[in-house]
Amino acid sequence: MAEGAPLPDGIAGLIAIMARLRDPDGGCPWDVEQTFATIAPYTVEEAYEVADAIDREDLPALKDELGDLLLQVVFHARMAEEQGAFAFADVVAAISDKMVRRHPHVFADASVEDVEAQTVAWEEQKRREREAAGEADTSALAGIARGLPEWQRAVKLQKRAASVGFDWPNVTPVIAKLHEEIEEVRAEFDAVAAAPDDAAARDRLEDEIGDLLFVAANLARHGKVDVGAALRRANLKFERRFRAMERLAAGDRTPLSGLSLDAQDAYWASAKRQERGE
Repeated sequence: MAEGAPLPDGIAGLIAIMARLRDPDGGCPWDVEQTFATIAPYTVEEAYEVADAIDREDLPALKDELGDLLLQVVFHARMAEEQGAFAFADVVAAISDKMVRRHPHVFADASVEDVEAQTVAWEEQKRREREAAGEADTSALAGIARGLPEWQRAVKLQKRAASVGFDWPNVTPVIAKLHEEIEEVRAEFDAVAAAPDDAAARDRLEDEIGDLLFVAANLARHGKVDVGAALRRANLKFERRFRAMERLAAGDRTPLSGLSLDAQDAYWASAKRQERGE
């Protein structure tokens, strides 16, 4: 496209904008030097910002964040097109084909009883696709991306294992396991305290904390609670109450950093009461 030429509307315009930004002759120097690897962290960040806008129920922000996420797809597709691998249209065609293929109960004559049955059918279709692609890994855990946030990967691993019957029957043994893991973490903290320079003790502590977090993710799965949403909610709650603490202390002309932990706890309790309208 010639410099100064009008841009088309819609997605074609966005694709043209990216092509111009990536043009080594007159494009943006920053955009030109990017690679898949350097852009990937921005892609992940934009996905989280979409989730944040949804959490805040901010639809104008969601519109903007979805645009930012779409730009990431266009960016990656443009870099692939420059290498002769694929273009944006190929991305659209691939996902369209996949959606039709994985929803035979909508686009063909198959039927599913409920959401749970659809999930089972979805995973089975993915397994067949991996086999058709010649993947040698036949494990029930095959195809779970290692680039996922670890909490999300933990839940996916647990769901796959559950799909072949390897799962606790209800939440009671999960809670019992959680208590067991807490005691094991406590024991390793004691070991580290007794030998702070013992690398093996610190390694065992990390291992046990990992087990604790894995069981916590399993607990959320059994409760049909999204781990990421629950943690975001906890983060927001902590931030909201801590900022309230700071405001309360500032109102008393007392910086939090100069207070004892007991005094800070008193402000925390006040912030909680204020939040509850007490």
